[in-house]
Amino acid sequence: MVDCCRILPNRKGVSVLKNRFFAALILIVFIIFAVFLLSPLNFELIVLAVCVLAAWEWSNLSGIILLYQRVIMSILFGFILFVLMLFLNIYKYNIYSLIVTTLLWISLTWWIIALFLVLTYPLSSFLWNNSNLIRAVFGILTLIPFFYILAVFRCLNYDKNQFIGSWWILYIIFLVCCIDSSAYFFGNVFGKNKLAPIISPNKTWEGFAFSLIFSFLINLLFFKLKILDFSKKHLVIFSIVITFASLLGDLTESMMKREIGIKDSSNIIPGHGGILDRIDSLTTVVPVFSLFMVFYLK
Repeated sequence: MVDCCRILPNRKGVSVLKNRFFAALILIVFIIFAVFLLSPLNFELIVLAVCVLAAWEWSNLSGIILLYQRVIMSILFGFILFVLMLFLNIYKYNIYSLIVTTLLWISLTWWIIALFLVLTYPLSSFLWNNSNLIRAVFGILTLIPFFYILAVFRCLNYDKNQFIGSWWILYIIFLVCCIDSSAYFFGNVFGKNKLAPIISPNKTWEGFAFSLIFSFLINLLFFKLKILDFSKKHLVIFSIVITFASLLGDLTESMMKREIGIKDSSNIIPGHGGILDRIDSLTTVVPVFSLFMVFYLK
């Protein structure tokens, strides 16, 4: 009887791992297809759809419970993104244009505020946890820059080489995945000291330290390949800042989920949770990485 009890959890665990593996495989194929094989317009439509789904999940984090209100919020958000697509000609704007840099600074301001909220949680939660509107604004400040900057990236130097932006997007996603995975794996193996016990009890300083190491090693590789045109000093700074940005995006969403008592933003991706659970780190890293491009990769 004891042996049977041991087998059942193992089978369940294997099943969960299989679901996570196949879901991850599908996501990888989908990302490569969207980034390289779709036209910029179709890519924008895909990112728009992803952001609308993320907005649907964020409406729950905002404390909006009624179904019709969540639908209205998601539709309005999608409409805003669609208007941006129609009236802001992505092909004429590059990462160094005034409109993009302005959006980047707005995004950076929001993430500095988010850092304060994370560092002072739960004491600072009274500033926002009783207002659905404020929490919804947090979502807008998170997702609109993410959408627009990704669209700009896809069109980066498009007239010279239509895949330059695609490679940058793939690099960012790969870097964030390595940072998150190394923090998770080594945190489980070596983790003893909790990094944010109230917001995310499973995160450890040991896991974060290893994610810093992996971030630097990956960026060093791309530096040696002459893809990242940084000085060695800026390479170290870049690796540290990107790793912190990845952690901040993760902790910000975790803080919102902790406040309403849920583990995942949804269950739309088998074994992985929701859309926000997959892109939380990217929503911070994309604008922060773009700022580095503006100042150091001209």
